Amino acid sequence: MAGSAHLLGFSDEILLHILSHVPSTDLVVNVRHTCRKLAELCLDKSLTHTVLLEKDYEAREDQVKQLLKETGREIQQLSMAGCYWLSGSAIEHVARCRSLVKLNLSGCQLTSLRLSKMLSALQQLRSLAIDVSPGFDAGQLSSECKATLSRVRELRQTLFTPSYGVVPCCASLEKLLLYFEILDRTREGAILSGQLFVGQSNVPHYQNLRVFYARLAPGYINQEVVRLYLAVLSDRTPENLHAFLISVPGSFAESGATRNLLDSMARNVVLDALQLPKSWLNGSALLQHMKFSNPFYFSFSRCTLSGSQLIQHILNGGKDLRSLAGLNLSGCAHCLSPDALLRRAEDDIDRGILETLVAACCNLRHLNLSAAHHHSSEGPGRHLCQLLARLCHLRSLSLPVCSVADSAPRADRKPAQPAMHAVPCGFGKKVRIGVQACPSPFSGQAGPQPSSVFWSLLKSLPFLERLELIGSNFSSAMPRNEPAIRNSLPPCSRAQSVGDTEVAAIGQLAFLRHLTLAQLPSILTGSGLVSIGLQCQQLQSLSLANLGLMGKVVYMSALSDMLKHCKRLKDLRLEQPYFSANAQFFQALSQCSALQRLCLVSRSGTLQPEAVLAFMARCLHVVVCHMFTGESLATCKSLQQTLLRSFQAERPALNVVIFPLLHEGLTDVIRDVPMVHLDEITLFKSRVAEEPPNLWW
Repeated sequence: MAGSAHLLGFSDEILLHILSHVPSTDLVVNVRHTCRKLAELCLDKSLTHTVLLEKDYEAREDQVKQLLKETGREIQQLSMAGCYWLSGSAIEHVARCRSLVKLNLSGCQLTSLRLSKMLSALQQLRSLAIDVSPGFDAGQLSSECKATLSRVRELRQTLFTPSYGVVPCCASLEKLLLYFEILDRTREGAILSGQLFVGQSNVPHYQNLRVFYARLAPGYINQEVVRLYLAVLSDRTPENLHAFLISVPGSFAESGATRNLLDSMARNVVLDALQLPKSWLNGSALLQHMKFSNPFYFSFSRCTLSGSQLIQHILNGGKDLRSLAGLNLSGCAHCLSPDALLRRAEDDIDRGILETLVAACCNLRHLNLSAAHHHSSEGPGRHLCQLLARLCHLRSLSLPVCSVADSAPRADRKPAQPAMHAVPCGFGKKVRIGVQACPSPFSGQAGPQPSSVFWSLLKSLPFLERLELIGSNFSSAMPRNEPAIRNSLPPCSRAQSVGDTEVAAIGQLAFLRHLTLAQLPSILTGSGLVSIGLQCQQLQSLSLANLGLMGKVVYMSALSDMLKHCKRLKDLRLEQPYFSANAQFFQALSQCSALQRLCLVSRSGTLQPEAVLAFMARCLHVVVCHMFTGESLATCKSLQQTLLRSFQAERPALNVVIFPLLHEGLTDVIRDVPMVHLDEITLFKSRVAEEPPNLWW
């Protein structure tokens, strides 16, 4: 029409910005063939310089091959992380990208011979991420491949077998990231050994190392193997080391070599990022001797670190720590109290310690205080939420549920009505007794605004992108990165004061992308969830666990209403005993048009196979369907086979696992789940300040 705007009428700069949000495979395979102008723009260097295929679950093998064939010469940064569905022949096409500087192949099907062939052609490579799987043999790497590796400065290895991988070939390493995912036993039940053959030709080179990071999955063998990596560090600590981080679930005993390493670090290096196993810090004077300069990340997760130690040794007496971006104090029950030996779970936190922390670390962007009881005393300005409100730069925050309660419960206060009163009686009108008033923050009506301290905290953090409210006693039915604790503990008594009104307060966060709510026993109807669905339009991942009383799912109706508004939701993890995954639930979930991954964990829960099939047929982008319920093994296997048979051809990345939650074979089933899904959605864990910001790419 005359005078109307047309897409191609925009400037090239605007068009390139629009095209930058289109998957790379679509640009080359589809958009490029629409007209001459777009054909030129789709091959612009600004679009082909960096190609990210990770989580592009619709990328088919032929499309990836065509993309690498036509744009390979221009690509300098390529990430195929988590592309587990691509065959080895598709991965080999990476060798066409001879200008590559950064390459991420984590989660891809990779053998030592295939790696050798690719790296032999990539002489410009400086950054590499790979998996080391059973059968990997560094002896099969060619001299050209080793020459490329000798120039690599950044390496990320995920180890599924005891091995040094390619580390001994990387003589110029400055950053080394190690993820240990080795199982103690093979499928046949044979016990694996963590011993590696150590010779002069395969000892790691650490002389230029600046960053060392190791994250271990549970298992004794992972600890055995990481000790061999650390042994070389203990002989000669790199002078330029500035970040040293080891994340270990459970206990990890010190050895003579590790003590030598820590002593050497205390004498010779100045750090700006630190994380150590809790057993290395608890009861030791190590922190007194460590030197820090402009630190950007600290993690003391699960340590018995007292508030006095935190202020004196970490915050340097409360001096300027404006450089600190991430702080993980998850499970540090004593960090906000002066003395670690005298503190009880029901005791109040020390206001002075928290004030010192907030004042010293005024630019914090990521803060984790979960997995501990942090109770505030009465009085204005004393509450944890009121003090945290000063951290206006926060982008992610994890808190225990009991910490956001307005005040301690008193005998003269009427207790909250139990959630069972929310269940309708008979076929008449639903009567909900004791439902907390839930003011609608989006109604625009005049009147008093909610005055809870949690509401005020969120009002002060309008740009928060990730929020976790996790019960201090919560443990998932599927633990892995924590020691396995199957006996669930009752929620903290103060958590009884946190209910639907507090959940509704989260609706203020217009930029919220990731939300976790776990162990909130006083959820009566789930009405606050509807507020979140209506207002948090950027929400991409949602994890709900153990809301309300465990014997009855009381928030089903509210959850259904919420899901209708979650048009950008990609990941949903739901863990709730006795949950009925019925037609009503899947009908509501089907309206989440962007949904890609679903994980349902429900002890004694049920599902309707026909409803699951109809849901998968309607939601065309779903590639992960994990359901662990109380259904029989026969029902689970039948539904899983039907889903794979019906949708695998159309969705090459489809991963379906449907299995009884309490079955003894669950461990063997879990080991086949692609790591990208297992780590990000299947297993429950706190993700705030889990790693230093911008650790990799």
